Amino acid sequence: MKFKIKRLDRNRHSDIVSCVGWTNGGELFSVSDDQSMLKWDINGEPDANKVMDIEMPVMDMDWLPSGKGPSEVVALACSDGSFKLVTKAGRIEKNIADAHASAIISIKWSNDGAAIATSGEDGQIKIWSRGGMLRSAVIQGSKPIYCVVWSPENDSLLYCCDKNLTIVPTLPGNKPLTWKAHDGIVLNCDWNPGNHTIVSCGEDCKYRVWDQYGRQLYASSAYDHVITSVKWAPNGDYFAVGSFEMLRLCDKSGWSYSFHKPASGSLMKLSWSHDGTVVAGAGGNGSVVFGYIVNRQISWAHIEAVLDEDNKISINDCLHEMNEDLDFRERVVNMSMKHNHLIVCTTTQCYVYNVMNWTSPFVFDVKDSIYLIIQGAKYFALIDASQNFIVYNYEGKLISTPKFQGLRVEFLNARHISLSADVLALIDPIDPKVIRIFDIVSGKASTVTINHSAEILEMELNQIEMSSERKMCFIDNNRDMFLTMVHKPDVLKIASIVDSFQWNDSNDMLACISDGKLLTWFYPNAIYVDKDLMNKAMAVKDASDVGKLAQMKSFTGNIVTVRRLDGGLATLSISPYPKVLYEYVDKADFEKGIRLCRFVKESTLWACLAAMGIYCRELNTVEIALAAIDEADKVQFINYIKELPSEPARNAALAMYCKKVTEAEQILLQARLYYRAIKMNIKLYRWERAIDIAVQNKTHVDTVIAYRQRFLQQYAKEEDIEKFKQYTRDIQVDWATVKAKIRADKDREQASAQ
Repeated sequence: MKFKIKRLDRNRHSDIVSCVGWTNGGELFSVSDDQSMLKWDINGEPDANKVMDIEMPVMDMDWLPSGKGPSEVVALACSDGSFKLVTKAGRIEKNIADAHASAIISIKWSNDGAAIATSGEDGQIKIWSRGGMLRSAVIQGSKPIYCVVWSPENDSLLYCCDKNLTIVPTLPGNKPLTWKAHDGIVLNCDWNPGNHTIVSCGEDCKYRVWDQYGRQLYASSAYDHVITSVKWAPNGDYFAVGSFEMLRLCDKSGWSYSFHKPASGSLMKLSWSHDGTVVAGAGGNGSVVFGYIVNRQISWAHIEAVLDEDNKISINDCLHEMNEDLDFRERVVNMSMKHNHLIVCTTTQCYVYNVMNWTSPFVFDVKDSIYLIIQGAKYFALIDASQNFIVYNYEGKLISTPKFQGLRVEFLNARHISLSADVLALIDPIDPKVIRIFDIVSGKASTVTINHSAEILEMELNQIEMSSERKMCFIDNNRDMFLTMVHKPDVLKIASIVDSFQWNDSNDMLACISDGKLLTWFYPNAIYVDKDLMNKAMAVKDASDVGKLAQMKSFTGNIVTVRRLDGGLATLSISPYPKVLYEYVDKADFEKGIRLCRFVKESTLWACLAAMGIYCRELNTVEIALAAIDEADKVQFINYIKELPSEPARNAALAMYCKKVTEAEQILLQARLYYRAIKMNIKLYRWERAIDIAVQNKTHVDTVIAYRQRFLQQYAKEEDIEKFKQYTRDIQVDWATVKAKIRADKDREQASAQ
């Protein structure tokens, strides 16, 4: 991926271009010290007419984020301490004079468009209403504040002053967070709402990447000239860096995709188009520079797709030794390839290709620029610049448009949303501790939400077909990784110090990079079947060579692709045998699964087979697998289960094996096996529950009393449960009668089973 640079041979501005800004409609406006405002189209061609003349030099500009058409308004910060609200046609809606004592250096709309923040040479930061009324003076300092940015939640401001970055809450009573960011004065900063990451630059000729707590994630080497501008792309996957005759495209981790030297002077300000495909720079020599993202490369399994600068996608299928070229008349805005399908979005259409047929795609129209594509095994979702969230199937048929109050889709990135065959899940942008679940077909919000105690950073659903096994994995801001069922949430921690994770695209395996190791759970469902087998069915492999903060890009078959922090790709492999085992189990061919495990002789594979067998109620397979890993006590319990006379009793015993006591009790009560339900609670020392079941069903009350008395005598204790005191006074225990009733119950169960 790199920039294709475009600038006019003859500058349309006669003086330094101080700032540029894109409208939501895809038009660029530039303001210069020649006191003029010009309009440019997405292709970098200037409009024939000047938009307006400006009396005072403009230091900064920012377009209303939610504005559309006639309601698009730009805020202009002027050198005399005033700021103006101007329409796209050049009409001044509001002029706020004397907003600051000296020049306003930075002006920003809040993410919801409800407020404006200004900072200036007077060392002050002020917040204004949408109509230009002063709300509060947040900072009153003595040094110039060169840049101010709203937090994603609009509840605090990030600003740079001297060598420091500071996050200051807008509400009183909360403490600001300040840290030294650069060795020279910090000139610019930006905070992306999608990935919650900060980028800054300064007079030390470096740019740096930070998390929202001020922890440094990346620091560049020093360049020849001062870094004057940085700007995140809307999707948060990359950012642009500007300096004297230098424009650099960088990944969100900090490493560079490309480096260019446009003849522009210093790039004073940068601005990205709404679809994240074009960046514009304000040149110090009066030029406006356009950088178009080209040579985008994506890969899936054995197929690679590369978009060149002429809107042509080259397909290279390594397995079948096939090459194909896909030509598009319009500019390609976004593309994605997973699950045997390539999705390509141009400015007006969406193309859906099956990787087995490149000649006849499904094509449908899109209303606005698509800035995010999320793919699942059966469906994909498009998120456009008009705040629309639309789910389609791979034949281009509209499935649903999920919505909920407060949804801000521009705050979402690819790791915040996940699709499966039955549900869509997304991290709530307003409250990142909550994951919302939607039904795919209807688009309606589920009654189930997954709540967590800490902020969730990324999340993904598994892609297997069965909705009953739908699981979700997520990482919180402590870098702990959790696993939960979706339809019956039960959040369990499975790893810590996790950099990234990935579900396998064709089966239920889960892998993560944790503390310099590659951890692979061959059967994560084991945590709900037998927690002891969870870790035994896990492989640990050294991955120290991929370094810290490595990001997993894909997990296909037995190959894991990892992006290092320096941008390099690393490939890690796991055992190929679990994939084969999944294929056998999917066909219910447990005999071949056993033969495979005997051939491989790996304890992890045996543990995986044991957990699969328990889930599928294949007790003979479970017995063989547990014996192979020396689980003698569990083998004995499996043998006990196999000898039980009735199906409900065996199912309840298996539920007990999985430590699901309530479920086991319900199975027994529904089958009217009251004695077994009572005896199970007695064995678990749940005496009050045992007597409740006996009383409610009017049977075996004397049995419970008898076992309770024997227990008290054995441990030389006095009765301390009020219920038992009452029933002991009223009921005389006769062990011969008790044993006869028990024997009669067992005989009835035996007879009904036959």
